[in-house]
Amino acid sequence: MKVDLIMAFGDHAPRVLQEVTQTIPIVAIGDDVLGAGIITSLSRPGGHTTGLTILSPELSAKRLEVLQEMVPGMSRVAAFWDPTTGASQVAMAENAARILKLKLQLLEIRRQEELLGAFQAARNGQAQALNVFASPLLASLYREIIILAAEYRLPAIYQWREHVEAGGLISYGPNLAALWRQSGVIVAKILKGVAPSDQPVEQPSKIELVLNAKTAKSLGLAIPPSMLVRADDAIE
Repeated sequence: MKVDLIMAFGDHAPRVLQEVTQTIPIVAIGDDVLGAGIITSLSRPGGHTTGLTILSPELSAKRLEVLQEMVPGMSRVAAFWDPTTGASQVAMAENAARILKLKLQLLEIRRQEELLGAFQAARNGQAQALNVFASPLLASLYREIIILAAEYRLPAIYQWREHVEAGGLISYGPNLAALWRQSGVIVAKILKGVAPSDQPVEQPSKIELVLNAKTAKSLGLAIPPSMLVRADDAIE
């Protein structure tokens, strides 16, 4: 089609695009574009790819702290992980779990059909909560995950506030709409002549904590006052 630019979401799609073209600029909204090897430097990406990194490894680790505050006495937590996103989320979450003295059960999800088995494995592993790692695949399955989390009575934390608005318990991450606006500005700069190699990779300007009070009540959880005070939104 001879397009002037291609946008891609996640870490897997940009890598595939880099194999397809070495000339068309790529703007990626990636989970960990540096750790995934998509760029060589945040300040000077090099090559023909730039965009946004949404700090998924750091935030996946931070979500364990949020879960521990939300679920009193939590000692065992399951994590859904899409292997196409790389191992950086796993490494940081495992390190955080050691610091927090949590037993972390990693469960790989490669397709929708594996969700039910993963929830059963979490139950068999006596998980007391669920951390849904960042992934375009897992984000696309949020409705199924929310339904099964309710069925298995498993408090779960997600990446996007939209998942909490749909009935999930907690989200901690960037604002998705703001990311798309921010990436649009980057696209405009490149179309006006800025080389991708000279356009620094940007990071989210704000991280949101969003709670669903109705879901918490259905799980028999009381939202700590300290969490309510710092929450960006509490959905009733």
